[in-house]
Amino acid sequence: MGRRRGLMSDQLKYELAKELGVYDTVMKEGWGSVSSRNCGNLVKLAIEKAEKMLVENYNNGNTTF
Repeated sequence: MGRRRGLMSDQLKYELAKELGVYDTVMKEGWGSVSSRNCGNLVKLAIEKAEKMLVENYNNGNTTF
């Protein structure tokens, strides 16, 4: 079975890694060296950002997603 293609862009993943302080680890050792806890935190942060963006769009009258 092949790997599923990710939903997040590489740019977003690196931005989130910088915010969580694991960017250096990713750059030196790759994503496989990031702990599962930190990977979970990356997903959590991505969801929080997406929810915030949806609320902002809704509040600005943009109901087309």
